[in-house]
Amino acid sequence: MLDVPRESVLEFEESTLDDRSHAEMLTLYRESADTIRFAKSQQWKSLGATLLIFGALMVIAAYNASNLHLARGMVAISLLLSAGSIYALVIYQIWQNTERQKLRAISENLSSLSRDVRALKPRLEANIFRYLLLTFMLVTIVLGNAVVIADLAKYLS
Repeated sequence: MLDVPRESVLEFEESTLDDRSHAEMLTLYRESADTIRFAKSQQWKSLGATLLIFGALMVIAAYNASNLHLARGMVAISLLLSAGSIYALVIYQIWQNTERQKLRAISENLSSLSRDVRALKPRLEANIFRYLLLTFMLVTIVLGNAVVIADLAKYLS
């Protein structure tokens, strides 16, 4: 059973929406929740793809160690890829935040029990976890880029 405060259960308020509007709100809620899951998935896939490309750059450089121009080009590619990936991760985060705002607005039109269940995880706690993960992703890209550039530096000297 959910650990919902007893006072809330006693003061249960049904949604004031008619059936059609309620169904519409639930559909919008589901779409926003799915969009958040999609954006999170894209964030992790972007991180993984970026790291794979970093690895590919290092392998290509190792097989073309004597090509100074190629090594310089790969440093530029690595920097551009990092900037683009970081930009994409931040855009996905902003997109998720927009969808979360929609969820909060929709929840206001649902029952008090629905609001109580959503409030079980404090917003501050959720934001801390969310931004810790985003920070982890950004730091991983920056460190990955540093490893690539350090690896390519041995071919540039």
